Amino acid sequence: MSEITSILAKELIIVEKKIDAALKLLDEGNTIPFIARYRKEVTGELDEEQIRNISERAQYLRNLAERRSEIILSITAQEKMTPELEKAINSTTKLQDLEDLYLPYRPKKRTRAQIAREKGLAPLADLIIAQEKPAETLEQLAAAYLNEEQGLLNIDDVWAGASDIVAETVAERADIRELVRQSIRQNAELVSELCVDETVGQDFLMYKEYAEPVKQLPPHRILALNRGEKKGCLKLHLNLPSESTLAKINQKLQIKANGIFTENYTAAAADAYKRLIFPSLEREIRNELTEKAEKQAIAVFATNLRQLLLQRPLSGHTVLGLDPGYRTGCKAAVISPEGQVKAIGTLYMTGSDRQHAQAEEDFLNLVKNNNVTLISIGNGTASYETEEFAAQMIEKHALKLSYLITSEAGASVYSASKLAREELPELDVSIRGAVSIARRVQDPLAELVKIEPKAIGVGQYQHDVNQKTLTETLGTVVESCVNHVGVELNTASPALLSYVAGISASVAKNIITWRDTNGRFQNRKELLKVARLGPAAFTQCAGFLRIKDGKNPLDNTAIHPESYELAKIILAELGFSLSECQSRQAEIIPAAQKADAELLATKLAAGKPTIIDILNAFANPGRDPREDAPAPIARKKVTKLSELEIGSVVKGTVQNVVDFGVFVDIGLKTSGLIHRSELSNKHFRHPLDVVSVGDVIEPIIISIDEQRNRIGLSLKKAK
Repeated sequence: MSEITSILAKELIIVEKKIDAALKLLDEGNTIPFIARYRKEVTGELDEEQIRNISERAQYLRNLAERRSEIILSITAQEKMTPELEKAINSTTKLQDLEDLYLPYRPKKRTRAQIAREKGLAPLADLIIAQEKPAETLEQLAAAYLNEEQGLLNIDDVWAGASDIVAETVAERADIRELVRQSIRQNAELVSELCVDETVGQDFLMYKEYAEPVKQLPPHRILALNRGEKKGCLKLHLNLPSESTLAKINQKLQIKANGIFTENYTAAAADAYKRLIFPSLEREIRNELTEKAEKQAIAVFATNLRQLLLQRPLSGHTVLGLDPGYRTGCKAAVISPEGQVKAIGTLYMTGSDRQHAQAEEDFLNLVKNNNVTLISIGNGTASYETEEFAAQMIEKHALKLSYLITSEAGASVYSASKLAREELPELDVSIRGAVSIARRVQDPLAELVKIEPKAIGVGQYQHDVNQKTLTETLGTVVESCVNHVGVELNTASPALLSYVAGISASVAKNIITWRDTNGRFQNRKELLKVARLGPAAFTQCAGFLRIKDGKNPLDNTAIHPESYELAKIILAELGFSLSECQSRQAEIIPAAQKADAELLATKLAAGKPTIIDILNAFANPGRDPREDAPAPIARKKVTKLSELEIGSVVKGTVQNVVDFGVFVDIGLKTSGLIHRSELSNKHFRHPLDVVSVGDVIEPIIISIDEQRNRIGLSLKKAK
């Protein structure tokens, strides 16, 4: 543990004491959100990201230590362990270096070299590697190994077998492999060729005859090339000038210039490189490139997802959700501010004149009879026509409402899910999509957690990356967001509850069952009555669950039950009692804002971070952290592509951020693209350093291609 702590401290630049504390809490089964929020004194206020990095790297190092032990046991059992080898094994900090050291001792299938050893040619191979001049001639040396039974019929057979042993010996040297590995990383190119007809491979024509240095390949290009290869449209291989690499290998092997074995050793080294080392390392480097590209793609998706989930909720609105469609009509659902379905319908606004007139009448009835204050339109098929219809209705009938275009990514997945059937059993699957589209603007987080995160669609190449890693990473993002915001215990869906720290999917269902049977939770302690929710789970989840209008006002705050007594004492220090939390809230807020946390911590012998959190809870009662996010742009009229001009400044919302740029909703069916070269005049590493999903920005239009339906935007020229 101390060795792992020391390594982590150097890597993550965190003091060892904090790392030890975090690892102890993690090993005890505490969740990362709980540790970050409620164990600040113990960890020295490490945040979620730091704790997660500690957890992941510690697991890697523990796996490394376990593998190291296995390898030492294996080599020792073979009676081939030396002090030098053991020292090298124990000093490695990378799994790849460890496997390189183990390669010569790893049990393997019968190779050409092993067959040659079985024929007794190892001594001759040793002579070649030693490069010492023997007393005999080369012919005399080889003649001694001729053996008809072993298939060594002539001198060429003997030297070929010995060379196979030398080649494998060279190929298994860790330093030689590392030399070639670095050479590939620095000097190789990834080359692609189109291997199908151009019409079949039209999506990959830009890679028809393409080459780019390995060290310069951007992650999104690696994934694009991999996709082409997977679809059978592209052939990919690494290209590395072999002459210079072989020269370096020969130098490393210290092959003599004019020795008796120079020709044999040089030929064996070349064979080792071309037949054994390069093909193996080509696979390794390709995998390494893919792994890094996938890691980047997953990180971008995770960051975008976090911003999307933490978008500002438009609470208090009665929303008309419209799920656009042509033949089957536009599905409509009116949702109350509490998320309940008030009315449903189908509008055939793109049909005949009679159908359009009926759609107009039905639309007005839905809006006026239910006091609709906002319209949420899905961005799928027929979205533009639906937007035109809504805008016309607003203008024609002077309606006091506006509309939003809402991403419907994953809506169809939710509509057909078991959860949707349980939530909306009386509704047709097609109407459930309209319900989801409406609820997404009322509370994006509560609605989007019902959908598999990777179906939300705010990433790049998400279908081309490791799906297990993607799912796990996005799951931690959702968990982090849910616990950051907090969950209303008496209204939360099982999907939302299952992301609360310490609550599994089965326990979430048990909470719903208890609620259905016994009515509202009156206080947090009642959670202990829920089946399979014991004291340990209660400790993890209680602080993240809220009870509005409960018996204890502290149950509607982020203050953990274990700190209730401290919170009461702090209230008393401010001159108030717990029973006055509601009636004297206007006085408590400024008192909490002015309180000296340092002084209180000393006086009460309590941790300052916890004191600060308690004071913040009193100073900001019922505050939703998402309130700081910009509100989505609501519109009343349609923007048309023909109305736009190059040089015009438009207002839009960032929809998606990828490696090569940013997609922006500017009120058109087609999103505008800000290429990364047009994002900023200042240097940045990634577009995410400049903007985030949900940001409201005002770029300038720099290009319009009506034929291809493309709009180029710039933030550089707008400043």
